[in-house]
Amino acid sequence: MKILALNCGSSSLKYQLYDWKYKRVDCLGVVEKIGLDEPSLKHRNLDKSCTLKDSTLTTHANALTLVVNMLLDGIYGEINSMSEIYAVGHRVVHGGDRFTRSTRITDTALDLLGKISVLAPLHNPPNLAGIRAAKSIMPNALQVAVFDTAFHQSMPEVAYQYAIPRKWYNDHHVRRYGFHGTSHLYVSKRAAVMLGKPAKECNLIIMHIGNGVSVTAIKNGVSVDTSMGFTPLEGAIMGTRSGDLDPAIPLYMQQQLGTTADAISAALNRESGLLGITDKYVDRRDILQCAEKGDEQCKLAVDMEIYRLKKYFGMYAATLGRVDAVVFTAGVGENSGIIRQGVMEGLEHFGVFLDRELNLATVSSSGETMISTEESPVKVFMIPTNEELVLIEDVVGVLDGTYDDHMHYKYSFA
Repeated sequence: MKILALNCGSSSLKYQLYDWKYKRVDCLGVVEKIGLDEPSLKHRNLDKSCTLKDSTLTTHANALTLVVNMLLDGIYGEINSMSEIYAVGHRVVHGGDRFTRSTRITDTALDLLGKISVLAPLHNPPNLAGIRAAKSIMPNALQVAVFDTAFHQSMPEVAYQYAIPRKWYNDHHVRRYGFHGTSHLYVSKRAAVMLGKPAKECNLIIMHIGNGVSVTAIKNGVSVDTSMGFTPLEGAIMGTRSGDLDPAIPLYMQQQLGTTADAISAALNRESGLLGITDKYVDRRDILQCAEKGDEQCKLAVDMEIYRLKKYFGMYAATLGRVDAVVFTAGVGENSGIIRQGVMEGLEHFGVFLDRELNLATVSSSGETMISTEESPVKVFMIPTNEELVLIEDVVGVLDGTYDDHMHYKYSFA
């Protein structure tokens, strides 16, 4: 049984074709810059890879058509006909409070997803575009949605409620939802394995640091608090998102600029964060390089990001009481020893002792690595995330009727 995993971003489409029978990834790739200048597809199967540039990649439907053609390609593909793809699993960022677990995509579910897209304006619209394209191109394949927000449904009310008029929650579902759930799920299970304890006995602080950033407190194996909130805008400083700020600021700036709420939302989501601080950079590699060369705004960006992450460590250490491990994951968390070191420095009184040399030498390709000293009471891990594997296994569970909440579902990686 072959399952296609799709992760559609605003201008990208990541994919992975998984053979469930042999438990292997047959091929994977990414389409980048959809609708922008010089869009391209990078594809890799079991023994070869290729890159294609195609100016016709203006929509996610165009991109998925190219992906399907690549899957069928006599040299780079791994299937002979579309009938071999039994199911398609879609990453969906925001499920609101209506989708609390992975689910089959029906017409009713698709309509409801359209209505809640406003909660994640950068993510859910392309997620939906991918779903609609897949249903059109692969009408016989079963479609399953896996939600980033589902993992955080275990948060207690004291953590997910905001101090706002009750009617906002009752009538408009305004509450903390949390994101990057599939990533936090995967690395929390792997951290438990590395600790040699059942997941239900582990207290963890997970730092998913990529272009988007979220920090999650895991108590006894489940999410009890997380930095992202009603939308993915809240929390740590991100590539282009502001993270936490005084809620009066957007109202003030709307009045000062005489602009619209949509314009302010766009500025906070697309023009803020590290890009806002440096006025030119989003990629941490560029920022760190320029900081080393003396660029003061880049230095400030690095210091601000580290400072905000350290604050979240302190809050969640207080929330958990006992911390077994801190876990770094995602693009920056896996590859930037400088960021990891900055966050963990000065936390020895919390029981955190980093192995500095090992930390700086550790990158994603190193695989799962303990980067704290052997004697450190609180362990520090770098664990490469694998959201696609969570997605694949959820799809299989939904389709064969074995799917359950993550504390009882038998994930292979746990």
